[in-house]
Amino acid sequence: MKTIEVDEELYRYIASHTQHIGESASDILRRMLKFTAGQHAPVAAAPVAPVVSVSQETEVSKPTTRAQDRVRAVRELLLSDEYAEQNKAVNRFMLILSTLYRLDPDAFAEATASLQGRTRVYFAADEQTLLQHGTHTKPKHVPGTPYWVITNTNTGRKCSMVEHIMLAMQFPPELSDKVCGTI
Repeated sequence: MKTIEVDEELYRYIASHTQHIGESASDILRRMLKFTAGQHAPVAAAPVAPVVSVSQETEVSKPTTRAQDRVRAVRELLLSDEYAEQNKAVNRFMLILSTLYRLDPDAFAEATASLQGRTRVYFAADEQTLLQHGTHTKPKHVPGTPYWVITNTNTGRKCSMVEHIMLAMQFPPELSDKVCGTI
């Protein structure tokens, strides 16, 4: 096996295309390049820059880039050592919530405002509010946020909470599914 050096931006791009935990950079690149073992590399042609007018670039790139950055950040979380070291669903759940809040606090606030069960409130600004709306809720503070969340729910409920938040924050459904699959 050979070692190559890539800059941080390229590494993050490659990592953002991970389809499952533990997938190697070689596997990701093979898939992206549609390259199979034993296949000969084609002769490289001169790169051709895409033609984009300045008006198109300023109108289209900025929102798209921001959305891509958010998706990339979530994918990087899933690949991170910190996330991989978590051996409890509740700890992964808390890391995901922290990351979603950090990416867009306003959208997170909107997404969690309407999120509640039949008798329980799932998110609140303080522990006492959660304790008043259910017994044995085991509220925990979401690190890096002003929010508390109940944690005495099964993994399926935690997944549905994350899915609701991510879809409300306009993340792609397939990314939401991938995140929920790791909790």
